[in-house]
Amino acid sequence: MITGGAGFVGATLALRFKAAHPEARVIALDNLKRRGSELNLPRLRQGGVEFVHGDIRNQEDFDALPAVEVVIEASAEPSVLAGLTSAPDYLVNTNLLGTINCLNYARKHGAAFVFLSTSRVYPINQIEQIALTEGATRFEVAPAQPMPGMSPAGLAENFPLEGYRSLYGATKLCSEYLIQEYHHFYGLKTIINRCGVLAGPWQMGKVDQGVVVLWVARHFWRQGLGYIGFGGTGKQVRDVLHVDDLYDLLEIQLANLASHNGQTYNVGGGLAGSVSLQELTALCQEITGNEVPIHAEAETRPADIALYLTDNARVSAATGWAPSRPVRQLVQDVYDWLRANEADLKPILGM
Repeated sequence: MITGGAGFVGATLALRFKAAHPEARVIALDNLKRRGSELNLPRLRQGGVEFVHGDIRNQEDFDALPAVEVVIEASAEPSVLAGLTSAPDYLVNTNLLGTINCLNYARKHGAAFVFLSTSRVYPINQIEQIALTEGATRFEVAPAQPMPGMSPAGLAENFPLEGYRSLYGATKLCSEYLIQEYHHFYGLKTIINRCGVLAGPWQMGKVDQGVVVLWVARHFWRQGLGYIGFGGTGKQVRDVLHVDDLYDLLEIQLANLASHNGQTYNVGGGLAGSVSLQELTALCQEITGNEVPIHAEAETRPADIALYLTDNARVSAATGWAPSRPVRQLVQDVYDWLRANEADLKPILGM
């Protein structure tokens, strides 16, 4: 069962697992709150995935679900800005209390539990201490670092966790701690993957979550964008992971669950899969053939960071996995998806 199964990540994983294992029963649970998730329902049905309209916040919604062997917890309120300008209730109820309901469901049936966490568990105040240099198109990691767990390859799992990280990141870290307790005291088989920026076709990108798809969509429909914060230069950097690369990793982990049971891994695009907003703009211009106006706002928003890179050394050593789809392919895949589904997507992404 995949929670958030009609969302971008959940639906992609459900369809990939069903296609690879046609004999398996794959169930997608989703409350359809995010706009655009309803577009995935015909895809799930055609792909042989069972859809259940339910909400992980409601314990009763799990009662009618069948026993399963694996729970992939891909549901979330994913906005880093959630709770900062509004009440945090939905965020906490979904990302923390919802995880507890999922854990209890997995424990009831003896199912393995794979949690898709986030790089946002790492504190903003610690990330701000990373020594950077400024290149022509991006911020870069300085060779010498004052921080443990930080190198030019990115953030490793021993990066400091003390500090503030956004309410979104806090709920995910609290969920990680509970998962570790369920693993040790209840014997639940668990894997925690701290994902960096995920992107790909069928992501309904917004300013606060899904920026790569948003960037491509704005170029596709010739709409304006903004370089916000850090002097308005567009040099802020993220590593980006194609959702199909995430699926490849999950297949490896679940095929050898005993080796990864109880482990926590950083999972992202890494340095080779990183891109600044300036560089992303150039890619979008090249692939779409369009240029759009981009305004600059020097002031940095709360919870924004100049750079995040994932050090994949631990997960690569444990699995042999490494991302194989570069940022250029990701942008091309999103552009092709927009062209093929323009009529359906314009009311959602072309605003």
